Order: sequence, then structure tokens, then C-alpha cells
Amino acid sequence: MSDTAMPRMAPSAVLELLKPVTWFPPCWAFLCGVVSAGVPLHTHPGEIALGVLLCGPMVCATSQAINDWHDRHVDAINEPNRPIPSGRIPGKWGLYIAWIWAGLSMLVALALGPVVVAATLVGLLFAWAYSAPPLRLKLNGWWGNSACGICYEGLAWITGAAVMLGGALPSAEIFWLAGLYSVATIGIMVLNDFKSIEGDRQLGIASLPVQLGPERAARVACWFMLVPQAVVVGLLIQWELYWAAPLIVVLMAAQTLCIPRLLRDPRGQAPWYNATGVGLSVMGMMVCAVAVRWL
Repeated sequence: MSDTAMPRMAPSAVLELLKPVTWFPPCWAFLCGVVSAGVPLHTHPGEIALGVLLCGPMVCATSQAINDWHDRHVDAINEPNRPIPSGRIPGKWGLYIAWIWAGLSMLVALALGPVVVAATLVGLLFAWAYSAPPLRLKLNGWWGNSACGICYEGLAWITGAAVMLGGALPSAEIFWLAGLYSVATIGIMVLNDFKSIEGDRQLGIASLPVQLGPERAARVACWFMLVPQAVVVGLLIQWELYWAAPLIVVLMAAQTLCIPRLLRDPRGQAPWYNATGVGLSVMGMMVCAVAVRWL
């Protein structure tokens, strides 16, 4: 059978390739943008539904397929049961699925207007730049994690607001929040790199845990998550959103209480911190979205 002939692939293998577990962050950021715009939610139900579809099951899923294809040699070491190295997605079909999903993503974006088309194109370009040669930004943890932060949080947040505003440019307050939580996402992405230290080191991928060691990388991740939130608190006070600022402080305090357990065993406790500390930070995003809605 040729590489281009349609093989028999289990739908579960394709779904695993597209990694639904990763769709939540951009969908959540998009919804934060929707809420922060200040427009009544019931006026744009179709656009909201299409936006969630676009951010998660389309663009983010495309990025996962791209990444799995270009990481197939790393996954053969770290996660040999993934669909491509295990042979459940045979030949070049991991790459073909990425192309197909990218095209479908642009079709969905066309239904949401030129601003969303532009944002989708930028997101897809970042997805290819992150994983594929010649840029392959993920080879350096600083560049790769920054690209993820921009796309997973900032771009999705601004897109959600723009959709609700009929394509108009969101307010400066929305840009500030989207940018700061994009920086915080760099720390979240560092935590995700702990699971693949051995394979990354063997294949020359300079993730921050490889560059700095697990302990220092964990501390850097925590600072990247906490400092932007501290700036958010200051901005909320400046904008006279006095009820929201203490809520973010409480969420930061709860995250801080989780940090010692992470630092005792960064590699073992990173998944736990993702479910606790990161979850608290994500809650803060929606607090901010609701707050600026009333500016």
C-alpha cells in the first residue's frame, strides 16, 4: 500500500493523535475573551460555538498532529505507544492528517470573519514553526514555550473578544490580560516538559528541564506563573476593580501553598501541580474576564 492510499485507521487512534486533553486551554482562553468583551452572550451563540470548535478541536488539534509527526522519533523513546511510533497511524498519515485539519480550520475561520481568519492563520503558522524544520522553536525551551503561550492563551483570548465585538479591536485592558496570562503559560509549558527529559536530552531538544535541571526549571516555572498574576493584581487595582484583585491574591496564595510539594520532586509532582496550582491560575483568568467585562 502506498503512503497516500487511505489505510485502515481506528478512529480512536486519530482521536489520540489529536489529543483532546490539550484542547481545554485555548478553548478556555477563547471563552475568557468572549466574557471579557462585555457583550451579552446570548447575542452570539453560533459564533461562540464555532469559536470553541476552532480553538480546540481544529487549530489546537492540528498543532498536536503536527507535533506528533515531527516528534515521532522522540516519542519512540518517551512514549512508544503513541499512535505514530506504534504504527496505529501508518506511513505519512500523521502528516496528512495535520494538513487536512489545517485546511478544515481555515474553512471554519472563514465563517467567523477576517479577524478570525488572520488569527487562525497566525496560530497555524506558530504551530508549524513550533514543531517543524527549519525553525522548530521547541528545540529551545524559551522560544518554544513562548510560542505556546502566545497561541494557547493570548491569541485565543483576543480572538474571543474580537468575535463578540464584531471584528473590532479589543480594549487595552483585554490586551494586557491576554499578554500577562500568555507569559504565565510559559511556566505551565515548562511543567509539561518534565515527562520527556530523557528523550529531549538524547535528541538535542533544549527544554528548560534539560537546560536548567529539574529543580531550577521548576522554580523558573513557578516564577513565570506567579509574577504575571501579581502584575494583574496591580492592574485590577489601577482599573478600580477592587473586588477582583483580592480574589486573584487568594488564588495566588493557594498556588504558593502547592509549590513546596512540587519542588520536593519536580518530575514526580508536575502532573499533580498541573491539576492544582495551574487550575487555580486558570480560575483567575475567568475572574479577570468577568471583572473587565464591567469596565
